[in-house]
Amino acid sequence: MMLGSPWLWVGFNALVLLMLALDLGVFHRKAHAVSIKEATIWSVVWISLALTFNAGIYFFLGKDPALEFLSGYLIEKALSVDNIFVFVLIFSYFKVPGEYQHRVLFWGVLGALAMRAVLILVGASLISTFHWILYLFGAFLVITGIKMATQKHDAFDPGNNFMVKLVRRFMPVSDKYDGQKFLTIQNGKRFATPLLLVLVLVEASDLLFAVDSIPAIFAVTKQPFLVYTSNVFAILGLRSLYFLLAGVVDKFRFLKLGLAAVLCFVGIKMLIVDLFKVPTALSLLVIAGIIATSVIASLLIPEKHPERKEKAVAAD
Repeated sequence: MMLGSPWLWVGFNALVLLMLALDLGVFHRKAHAVSIKEATIWSVVWISLALTFNAGIYFFLGKDPALEFLSGYLIEKALSVDNIFVFVLIFSYFKVPGEYQHRVLFWGVLGALAMRAVLILVGASLISTFHWILYLFGAFLVITGIKMATQKHDAFDPGNNFMVKLVRRFMPVSDKYDGQKFLTIQNGKRFATPLLLVLVLVEASDLLFAVDSIPAIFAVTKQPFLVYTSNVFAILGLRSLYFLLAGVVDKFRFLKLGLAAVLCFVGIKMLIVDLFKVPTALSLLVIAGIIATSVIASLLIPEKHPERKEKAVAAD
């Protein structure tokens, strides 16, 4: 069975749709705040599914595709943590009740899957047609990594975001939530609820993150199916990862430096592809080592003067 086989694409997407239907239609039919225990269970489920799928690739397609998938999955999984910082800010700004957050992320995931599928197919087509695109992607990733490592957190004001202003321009927005509804009727007139604004921001932020993560995965594999599936599994697990890490994500203060190093590494790998091809196994070890080091360092090295940060947050 070849990686380009239509049956692989049909079978995989059927599996994804089945899991999403079970997720929303069975396990989250009733709105509720996701607990740490539930988030942990679902995180284990999604990671186990990804690793099982990876094992299937190994047995049916070979060692190299399996290593490429695992490298792409690890890159996307690590970079998705950056999404969580933004999601926390968005949900906090709009004061989204905990029981509504899963619905936003569910539909956000559907939109993200569609957008990423288009971006991956376009990227794969460009790379197969214009080899020099690899150099462009590589340079972009290196610049992005350096920017991520040297700049402080960008000031992000959800209320003044361009997409929010665009929605408000074309549709009136109500002041209150109406359960899990994205649209509501008031005095016979249709309004968008604040939950729709949150969904729009979640989708917009994921699109920006995809611009970084998808070229990074093309650094470890040129197979569209492996790029797509590694992206999908990482995105499917993003919701449970959010509920699991939302309260402690700030503790991983060196993770952003680790992600910056990963982007620089894969960018350089793309830039030297015609001079030296870095083995996939070595890439996997380097990426895993960088991420593990940044997480361990965050846990072992205490932040200096944390009380100043708390005072600054309180002042804001």
